[in-house]
Amino acid sequence: MPVSPDMAEDLARTVGALYEQAEIALLERLRAALAAGIDAPWWVENKLAALGDYQQGVRDLLAGLQADADGALREAITAAYERGQQAAVAELGALPTGQALAAAEAIPGAPVVDRLAAAVIADTGPVYQRILRVSTDVYRQTVTEAAATAITGAETRRQAAARALARFAGKGVTGFVDKAGRGWDMTSYAEMATRSAVGRAAVQAHTDRLQAAGLDLVVVSDSPEECPLCRPWERKVLSIGGGGARTVELPHATNDGETVTVHVAGSLADARAAGLQHPNCRHRVSAYLPGVTRRPPVQEDRASYEQTQQQRYLERQIRTWKRRAAAAMDDGQRQAAEARVRGYQARVRELLAETDLPRKSHREQLGTAR
Repeated sequence: MPVSPDMAEDLARTVGALYEQAEIALLERLRAALAAGIDAPWWVENKLAALGDYQQGVRDLLAGLQADADGALREAITAAYERGQQAAVAELGALPTGQALAAAEAIPGAPVVDRLAAAVIADTGPVYQRILRVSTDVYRQTVTEAAATAITGAETRRQAAARALARFAGKGVTGFVDKAGRGWDMTSYAEMATRSAVGRAAVQAHTDRLQAAGLDLVVVSDSPEECPLCRPWERKVLSIGGGGARTVELPHATNDGETVTVHVAGSLADARAAGLQHPNCRHRVSAYLPGVTRRPPVQEDRASYEQTQQQRYLERQIRTWKRRAAAAMDDGQRQAAEARVRGYQARVRELLAETDLPRKSHREQLGTAR
């Protein structure tokens, strides 16, 4: 059974959904705190005096999020590792009995799981401090802006607060930068880190099992709408152990005394370093048995790669305006945000009508991971 990072994507969704649910809860908490008594003469003084209570409420929310997320993360990585092992064992039915038994023997996965989980927990640790800092800054800034604009008469206090909340809802908690220098919002960053970890766990378990059976080669699948990073590696044979491109004579996997000429395009590690099996990658690798394995068939594209990215852009806009609807301080603002949601949903339907891409409604929802 081939393995790829996306075979454990459903496991990452559970973790990612926790962060998005927390972000929505944070928006609702912030809106409720600011809206309380907003028309009262002493609103500014009351809000600044209540800042400590607001911060404690956010700390309580974050403590629950961290406990839930850390536990869900370890469960997801453990399950992904087990899936990777099972995939390898299922692939090796054509091998001689000795090799198949070697692959089926238990390989300790706890150290790998612990290492991957610890790495993600360390990566997402700054998320909690930043959520508290950003939400506190937004609280203070909203109170200050609302007070200032009310004095000048430019707009009402309620209008100013609503504008500041809409700005925050549109961006979310931002400022997270990955090792490649790319910026992420809180939910996307946590989900990306989790998805990468569970994908690595599945792939690592798969290659561990193959090597236990004495196998060194895997073949990469072909995937529709592939990205430029992955395209050079499609349908290529790669070495788990390392080494550059080469052509080798290898024993037939099942026929004694027979050899097979195999072109190895490089190492699996080099392919991954070049971008293969990045987060969201659908390319799978499977055991390559000389003389037995056939190259994967070419998959027809349902759309261009650029159109798949356009779909993701529209999905992000739908989620953004749903967040803004959740943060709206009155019915007019909520209805306007919901109208923008419907507008972007219509654009998704138009795009899908032009292509054979499927609609992925879960990527348009709040509280569900992408």
